[in-house]
Amino acid sequence: MIQTLFGSLDQPEEKSVLQRMRDAMARTRAGLGDRVEDLLALTQPVDEQSLLTLEESLISADLGVPTVTRILDDLRQKLRRSELQDGAALKAALQQDIEDILTRVASPSRFPKEPPFVFFLVGVNGTGKTTTAGKLAAYLRAQNKSVLLCAADTFRAAAIEQLETWSQRSGVDIIKGRSGADPSAILFDALQAARARNIDYVIVDTAGRLHTKTGLMAELEKMHRTAQRFSPNAPHETLLVLDAVTGQNGLQQARLFTESAGITGIVLTKLDGTAKGGIVVAIAQDLNLPVKFVGVGEKIDDLIPFDPKAFTASLLST
Repeated sequence: MIQTLFGSLDQPEEKSVLQRMRDAMARTRAGLGDRVEDLLALTQPVDEQSLLTLEESLISADLGVPTVTRILDDLRQKLRRSELQDGAALKAALQQDIEDILTRVASPSRFPKEPPFVFFLVGVNGTGKTTTAGKLAAYLRAQNKSVLLCAADTFRAAAIEQLETWSQRSGVDIIKGRSGADPSAILFDALQAARARNIDYVIVDTAGRLHTKTGLMAELEKMHRTAQRFSPNAPHETLLVLDAVTGQNGLQQARLFTESAGITGIVLTKLDGTAKGGIVVAIAQDLNLPVKFVGVGEKIDDLIPFDPKAFTASLLST
């Protein structure tokens, strides 16, 4: 069974997640090149040259130098112990190393004693933050959970309108204010409404910001304090929305946000549109952060919970 942020998925949905992850990873898988496929098909013993070929291909998939170095160090130790007899053994060891990196950072959510569970979605403009809020609402509704959207990106009137459209598409209510209103006041109204209606989840779309924008970061801190008036551990998840296409630039963005915004996990959008899907592994290794969800398309149900086993199998399958 796949263990998600919200529990176990049943078997039919598990198959769907595995296939959809495989489809989303098609470009990354192709980007690893024929050399790796040939390498993993070796019947003769693996040697140092085999590992050098693998190293180059893993870096091209954007796993990042520190991550690839860690993996290759482990594989070389196994090679010295004569544990890599052929390509099949190498593939199994590589798959286990990647899966271990991803599962090591997996973290359970801090569910409050009383609802609502509060998500903050943060990140720069253009990463798909508002779209992710809508898709996450639809995902939770499909799990028979009650959801309330909070339009706290009051700097852009278009963001409020976009989130309102998503609320209609996903069939959930929205709390919003006028453009330019105090985001913390909108959040307070949303949390008050959620408490009164016994809503399970509140998803807060925050303003797009850079970590260097002092005023906006102070505003985010104020929103944290507002949320904690309702629950001491709120927000229960602060998810940074990253565009997978940005690759290592996204990793640097994640590093800076982690230092300044208390990020608990990543939503990686547009995974289906890049050959750099290995960035998932780099995020886990370099930042000690889990990827919680991935975007695998443009449809409303194209946000799926991230599963390390499914991802690793999709990365290395032929």
